[in-house]
Amino acid sequence: MALRLPAAKKGDALRRRYLILIAMLVAIVAAGRARADVGVILNDSLDTSVARITGSGHAAVYFSRICPASPVKLRLCRPGEHGSVISNYTTLGEDQPYEWNVVSFDVYAYGVADTADRPLFSSGKIKGVLEEAYRERTLAPYCQSFGCRNSGSAEWREMVSAASERTFYILIVSTTTEQDQRIIDEFNSLPNVNHFNGMTRNCADFTKRIIDTYFPHAVHRDAINDFGMTSPKAVARSFAHYAHRHPELDYRVIHVAQLPGTIKRSSECRSGTEQLYRSKKLLIPMAVLVPHELALVTGSYLLTGRFNAEREFEDHATIQETELGHEIAAAKSEDEPQVAGELEAVEARDRADAIGTSEAWKDYRARFDSIVDDAVRQGVLPDRDAVGRFFERLNSKGQPFLDDRGRLWMNVSEDDHPVRVGLTPANIFAEGSDPKVAYQVLLASVNEALKSPAHRRQTLSEFASTWQLLQEAQNQGRVDVASLRLSSPALRLKLVRALRLTR
Repeated sequence: MALRLPAAKKGDALRRRYLILIAMLVAIVAAGRARADVGVILNDSLDTSVARITGSGHAAVYFSRICPASPVKLRLCRPGEHGSVISNYTTLGEDQPYEWNVVSFDVYAYGVADTADRPLFSSGKIKGVLEEAYRERTLAPYCQSFGCRNSGSAEWREMVSAASERTFYILIVSTTTEQDQRIIDEFNSLPNVNHFNGMTRNCADFTKRIIDTYFPHAVHRDAINDFGMTSPKAVARSFAHYAHRHPELDYRVIHVAQLPGTIKRSSECRSGTEQLYRSKKLLIPMAVLVPHELALVTGSYLLTGRFNAEREFEDHATIQETELGHEIAAAKSEDEPQVAGELEAVEARDRADAIGTSEAWKDYRARFDSIVDDAVRQGVLPDRDAVGRFFERLNSKGQPFLDDRGRLWMNVSEDDHPVRVGLTPANIFAEGSDPKVAYQVLLASVNEALKSPAHRRQTLSEFASTWQLLQEAQNQGRVDVASLRLSSPALRLKLVRALRLTR
């Protein structure tokens, strides 16, 4: 972000504010490589099992400086590693009843060794391939039983490519090496034995325990809105409030959107009273049977239980944005409206860079409509509606696999002829990846991103990378009419026969 000092006529107070802000940003950049973090992961609800009633989602913990020594042991990360996620579940389904597992962040988010190889879309088949690769590569010593290897209910699978099946947010603050080492020593020394209890020892309680080890009393349950339990949303809300009160922690929020594809879209997680307030299948019976209790539930949620993770992300997508928020609050408290206004303008520009404006997204949609029309004219798509049906069709016809570099591919029958297509940014244009199917994958990925609501949509930077791939496909002539027609085996055969007749 480029900041320039305002003219002298705007006042010494404004100049002072900008000098302070610039100094903070310089310090942040200088310390960037040395910093480490811990974060609360707030996962969307999958609308399965008991979550269909509670809508509670799932909580986990992100470390940037702690990595897996094994799925059940911790160590400090080495250079080039991207941190880890630790979590517990009802049962991990492994050969021993472990309380928790830890996986690299790349595995947790996308099921791959490096996020550069993340899938452009996902399906049940693709997630299954990623799970099996992780089991063979890392989990095998802990997962030999038939149930662990084959049961779909073994919850170690939830630790692999979480973004395939849900959106999640990470609320992050800075840590010290001493704090991280304390966590490593504690978890490596204590028994890792499962005592999961939905009421008092659930995933949110586990997350609370870790965060409170770093920052005592930073996280607490919401006994009123969650009826005595600890919920993922209460943990996230109380941790956000703690971070707001401690600007020295460099608070920011990461948003990881669910990958486009055929897996059912996740839903926003809720607290107990929020679920009763927002769920029609629960609200209507309560309104009829217990109207007075419903009024109490509604009042409790509206007064004390509201927390919007998407808005938290929009307000704290970067450290700079958080620092600007503190500066704006300080300016307002000191009755400096001009200073506050100038800083709010900078904040708005930073926010637009991180998440995009409604005008920017509208412009992308208009440009994409033109690209789809062009794809229909070229024969890439049979009609405009086909782009929305493409992933279902590809999933039904294709079989995903990993190459020797761990990158996803899919074998698929195209025009009754087997072809293959790369499914990651690194190999979608690789040699052997069918250009027509690759273009269709990119069209479908961009289409789903543009039609998603804000809380399910990719960040602007992530979307821009996919958009760039789409433009590259056009600019490099990968989808010109001639190459697409020649991708048809039948037409290639006709061409060969025609050439023979001319000899």
